[in-house]
Amino acid sequence: MVQAKRDIRQLSVEEIQEFFVGIGDKAFRAKQVYEWLWKKSAKDFDQMSNISLTTRELLKEHFDINHIKVDQMQRSADGTIKNAVKLHDGMTVESVLIPTENRITACISSQVGCSLNCHFCATAKLKRMRNLNPDEIYDQVVAIKEEGELYFNRPLTNIVYMGMGEPLLNYQNVMESINKITSPEGLGMSPKRITLSTVGIPKMIVRMADEDVKFNLAVSLHSAIDETRSKMMPINEKTDLNELAESLNYWYQKTKRKVTFEYVVWKDINDDEHHALALAKYCGKVASKVNIIEYNPIDDGQFQQADPASLDMYKRILESKNIIVNVRRSRGKDIDAACGQLANKL
Repeated sequence: MVQAKRDIRQLSVEEIQEFFVGIGDKAFRAKQVYEWLWKKSAKDFDQMSNISLTTRELLKEHFDINHIKVDQMQRSADGTIKNAVKLHDGMTVESVLIPTENRITACISSQVGCSLNCHFCATAKLKRMRNLNPDEIYDQVVAIKEEGELYFNRPLTNIVYMGMGEPLLNYQNVMESINKITSPEGLGMSPKRITLSTVGIPKMIVRMADEDVKFNLAVSLHSAIDETRSKMMPINEKTDLNELAESLNYWYQKTKRKVTFEYVVWKDINDDEHHALALAKYCGKVASKVNIIEYNPIDDGQFQQADPASLDMYKRILESKNIIVNVRRSRGKDIDAACGQLANKL
């Protein structure tokens, strides 16, 4: 029976070393291969030019590199690029390159689909199929890095885990992907340029704080009133705003980094002063800053964009309480690449 090939990127450098020693080759070959896989982002063994042809053929016999493929790419009028990323098993996720004057940001996915059923999010309408492996997350970053250099002649500057899926429900793989992206043996990016966005899972936020992670944390809040938030985000019925605040205070105590609240304002849902004042009060309990986000429709009509005056009202109230607030106008809406719109519609 033919033995199935292993995905070489599932192995540690020590395991690759064991392979080489086992076939009577030099142990240092493992570091060469590992560098090609993670630092140079090799897509196949033939790219490993400082490794002999014989050794490369041997690697092909025993291993695969299950690299993602950008199956389709769409470009927005504002320069935003959306990738439909095909995984080795034929499943698809989406990632987005967001260009601004000073930044190239990669918005990447961590799961195929999502299980949290946030009512305003297109991804939530897809059932969760599986978690992404660390290499599949890393590959999305590399693809956007290459696109930034090709189309904008600029390096990748920031990474946000804000694509499809809930990163904290794929905890181990997400942390390993961040390790590969930030490690000198990988892409060598600063963790300060990485933001993980979550709906807010208190026990996992505490775990991250205890593990002394160095990246930034964002929480999709959207209401500081339990009744309103629970209607939009069912997870709030399991872990309410008080429990979330406790975990975020623990995060700040351990990391000394403020959390960013991502907050969408919807017409007739949370676009009044009552909700704005509740947010200001909640921010007073948690060391935080706020991104007010323009809503991006997902076609079902249940949620509608708030009047611009409502966003201005939020900004005015928050700033009056000395809370740092930014109003974010979404990019890539014309190709369904904006926040909440990723749903494999390519």
